[in-house]
Amino acid sequence: MYVLLVYDVEVKRVVKVHKFLKRHLHWVQNSVFEGELTDAQIETVKAGVRQLISDDADSVLIYIAREQRWLAKETLGRERAETGNLL
Repeated sequence: MYVLLVYDVEVKRVVKVHKFLKRHLHWVQNSVFEGELTDAQIETVKAGVRQLISDDADSVLIYIAREQRWLAKETLGRERAETGNLL
């Protein structure tokens, strides 16, 4: 599955959330990650994020598509990070 994850968390949790997500997805922009994950990996990411955020103060949006080709992506300006395959 292709995952696009966007978060808005309080400053005191930003670094922890960012470091956790960087282990599982590609960082593409401030508070935005994307990448290919299996269903099990998606559940791992959800569980990890739930442990790091506050339900009352933070927000995390996860968009899931069966494949990246189902999304039309257009970048205006500089692209922050390459999202190609890692070896």
